[in-house]
Amino acid sequence: MHEEFCDFPDYEEYISPFAFTPQILSRLIDSKDVNLLKNIDGVEGLLTGLRTNSKTGLSSNETTLSPFTSDDIVNIEVLEGHDKNSQLQSSDISKNTSFYHRIKIYGRNVLPTKKQKTIFQLMWIALQEKIIILLAIAAILSLGLGLYEDFGVKHEDEEHKPKVSWVEGVAIFVAIFIVVLVSSLNHWQKLQDRDVKAIRDGKEFLLSVYNILVGDILKLEPGDIIPTDGVLIDSYNLKCDESAATGESDAVRKMNCEDCLKALEKNVEYDPSILSKIDPFVISGSKVLEGVGSYVVTSVGVNSYFGKTMMALRTEPEDTPLQKKLSKLADDIAKLGGGATLLMLIVLLIKYFISFNFGIPNTTSIIQSLIRILTSTVALIVVAIPEGLPLAVTLALAFATTRMLNGYNLVRVLSACETMGGATTVCSDKTGTLTQNNMSVVTGTIGLTLNFLKDLARANDFSIPNLNRPISLQKLKETLSPVIMNLLEESIVINSTAFENVSGNGQITFTGSKTETALLSFLVDMDRKNFMDLRKIKPIQVFPFSSERKAMGVVIERKVKMRFYVKGASELLLEKAKFIVNLDLSEDEVSVYSNLTEENITALRQIIENYAHQSLRTIFMGYCDFNEWPPSGMNVVVREITFDDLVKNVILLGVVGIEDPLRDGVREAVQDCNRAGVKVRMVTGDNIMTAKSIATQCGIYTDGIVIEGHEFRNLLPDEMNIVVPNLQVLARSSPQDKKILVEKLRELGEVVAVTGDGTNDGPALKAADVGFSMGIAGTEVAKEASSIVLMDDNFSSIVKAIMWGRSVNDSVKKFLQFQLTVNLTAVLLTFISAVSSDQQEAILSAVQLLWINLIMNTLAALALATDPPTPDLLKRKPEARSASLISLDMWKMILGQCAVQLLVTLILLYCGNDILDYDTPEEKSSLPTIIFNTFVFLQIFNEINSRRLNDKLNIFKGAFSNKYFIVIFSFIITGQIIIVTFGGTVFNTQKLNIVQWLLCVGLGFSSVLFGALIRLIPTQNLSWVAKLKKCLGGKKGEHQERTSNDISSAYFNQEGKEAKKVKKEVKEHVDADDRIEIVLD
Repeated sequence: MHEEFCDFPDYEEYISPFAFTPQILSRLIDSKDVNLLKNIDGVEGLLTGLRTNSKTGLSSNETTLSPFTSDDIVNIEVLEGHDKNSQLQSSDISKNTSFYHRIKIYGRNVLPTKKQKTIFQLMWIALQEKIIILLAIAAILSLGLGLYEDFGVKHEDEEHKPKVSWVEGVAIFVAIFIVVLVSSLNHWQKLQDRDVKAIRDGKEFLLSVYNILVGDILKLEPGDIIPTDGVLIDSYNLKCDESAATGESDAVRKMNCEDCLKALEKNVEYDPSILSKIDPFVISGSKVLEGVGSYVVTSVGVNSYFGKTMMALRTEPEDTPLQKKLSKLADDIAKLGGGATLLMLIVLLIKYFISFNFGIPNTTSIIQSLIRILTSTVALIVVAIPEGLPLAVTLALAFATTRMLNGYNLVRVLSACETMGGATTVCSDKTGTLTQNNMSVVTGTIGLTLNFLKDLARANDFSIPNLNRPISLQKLKETLSPVIMNLLEESIVINSTAFENVSGNGQITFTGSKTETALLSFLVDMDRKNFMDLRKIKPIQVFPFSSERKAMGVVIERKVKMRFYVKGASELLLEKAKFIVNLDLSEDEVSVYSNLTEENITALRQIIENYAHQSLRTIFMGYCDFNEWPPSGMNVVVREITFDDLVKNVILLGVVGIEDPLRDGVREAVQDCNRAGVKVRMVTGDNIMTAKSIATQCGIYTDGIVIEGHEFRNLLPDEMNIVVPNLQVLARSSPQDKKILVEKLRELGEVVAVTGDGTNDGPALKAADVGFSMGIAGTEVAKEASSIVLMDDNFSSIVKAIMWGRSVNDSVKKFLQFQLTVNLTAVLLTFISAVSSDQQEAILSAVQLLWINLIMNTLAALALATDPPTPDLLKRKPEARSASLISLDMWKMILGQCAVQLLVTLILLYCGNDILDYDTPEEKSSLPTIIFNTFVFLQIFNEINSRRLNDKLNIFKGAFSNKYFIVIFSFIITGQIIIVTFGGTVFNTQKLNIVQWLLCVGLGFSSVLFGALIRLIPTQNLSWVAKLKKCLGGKKGEHQERTSNDISSAYFNQEGKEAKKVKKEVKEHVDADDRIEIVLD
């Protein structure tokens, strides 16, 4: 059987040469199932089942392997759930390829490239837009009839008439191609390769992460980002930060597989607290904090923990508000255009057949007349469809994304630009986004009597009753006794994971947690020397920082006793403290502290609150001594002593205040958001007082609700409907709290933008309308889940994104206002002139319509899409999701301009010869050219008119600063002059004299004058326009959508029992200033 299998690689029943399926190995890691690991005989059974060796690794000569049988392994339970026909990971490799079976079963360490669509697939998707489909239909009809008109019918004046009827259809196809191509060129990403240390053939070498296979032996060192899942073979003091993978910020202590199995044997009662500490598993996406080790790879690519997370984030984006509105507009245009075309066809056919009363023409003449009528109707529908609109949207988005990069916004999802224009709320992180993430110790209290300040000029800000006036940092080291100074230095240096770096110029810097680097810099500010030498003292046990306990600790040996140093959140550790250092007592370590009284605790709480109100992060530093180790009477669990046991009798050394200054421009940026109707909410892990203080400084907190995460997530749905609209600060929050907030805001009708930097922020970033990840501090998963990457991690860049988003929406609307005016006027002019003509021909020829409807409008799209954003964009409220794409002001201008332009052209058409006193055939033959030229100049000047969407009269504001607009505007005028002067028979034009040119330009400029008059008409008085807008623009008007505040107000106005009950519960939290504020007691 084995030989047959080897001879026939395509044998229909593939038998795996390995003992484990990818599913079993994934289950092993996902659930961290130590019992399953025990059942497969630990790491030895794992290595055997994966055909690898802990010392030599994989063999590069591995090609084919014989199938694995149960006789080859120690414990038959390995094969539980083993499916010989389990889904193969790769089927497109040759059997002669190295590691053929390994790749076939377990795959490679790469994710499917999102089925990275080819340029042709992307173009096909773009072609399925409704408005593109309309254009394609019009192009096919126009091209077919044009070809027939030019080559299928013989004309009497064929020698003199150019064969250009087909040009219209081809030109529309060109427009479609440009739109589709530009839309498709925005989706290219590159993989970032890196190398890891691996063992193969008994040798250690660097291996690309994309070449790692299941069974490889990889080395781990501090700072490594773990590329795959696996099980530890050996390790020394290994600790991993799995926050980037699991969201848990605790540093996780890893044990090699052998030690874990021994611990499991001792835990006969399967105590969950013990099981949780037995962890020989390494998770992809996590980071090695300290220690070294090696592990065997068990899952790669889509089967790894990191791979599954990344794949879960690959969802198809929803249509944006603008896309939905454009889709509806395309439907409306199709209906109206089709109706107008059908009506024109019926009228022309009726008129033509009525002419049979004067004699029936021959068959050839009838066919030619019917073709001419059909051509006129196709020209009408071509004119009716705004083929420049998709191009305008594409150009506006492409232009915006390019310019946004200069504003430190890297746009990953193109539609996020315009979505940000309608954003109504931003949920922002604090650290690094609103603040500089550049922390420093600015004040503190040692014991309860010594207060110090980095800048004595700020003494009034930190004035605390019953506390001595602060001293400077320089005096602090002189004032403190050697014993206290030693305690302070050891507490900061030894109980820390930050480390020292020396730059090329000899300057000392610190790398690590910003809080810990701030404390080390504090010693530098005191001019302390060689304090890092204290790191030579090796800790006996380390308790890394935990988000649950908000503290960290370390145990060291001091002469005849053990000392436990602890630091963390002041308000939490103060509850554990029993003693406090007393600077007035003797200087020996035995009598340096005294009991912590209730009076002392009250004073310390006052200090902590004072620091927090100054937006400082307060850090408690303390210690505790033990005469023996392990301390008697304490629970020893898997070689560890619980943190809670050690922290019971802590001696308070001091409390320091760490400042993280606000970023420059944050206050102004928040003010801009508020002025723009975008509500900013702070979501932070800081304590509620610090969060509230910083939010107040930023201008985020005014009179809204401040609530802590654990209380927020436990609110009932009805309570949340009341709290969320007025929520301004969410403190002590978790990533799940952020996701709950985002989902609730969207449920209440808000357009939500949210920031995030960790992998655990991925769900919230994905749930938001626009997710902003951090370019500097953000993880790869956060960036993958986001729509926009903030390259500078700065909140001010979000404001730029809002401005560009609104600019994109305005650009589309400007062009839409201009395009619909041209199309509506051209449709009516074509209809009226064709129906009234004896030859059933419109006044504007097909080629003239080509210039008007395609070339000029395409150029206009580029001109109107390149207006940069201005601060005025932030002076208005965001539009609701269901607001009409065409506003009431736009309808007023479209209909007003259409009436003016139609009036001017029809007067010229029917009364032009009389008004201009044209009598000779030569003069009369120039009238169609004058009408065409006037019509074009009406559109040219209306392009300037369309730069303003509101009732402001200064339409030239900013026009001369947009070089694209000036160049394109000049090009259109130049093109029109060339067409009229040299177009001849192709464009059906003839040369005009200077008086005729002045007449055309003057009549064209009237669109600017009438535009000013139309702007003076009060919009609110045009009720009939409002009704028309409601019919054509959507189900609801701009101000009809219910936002979260509307829902909140409506809820408060309900008279139901439940509403009254919730109102009573919430109002119980109203503070002295009548502001709703929910806090923890």
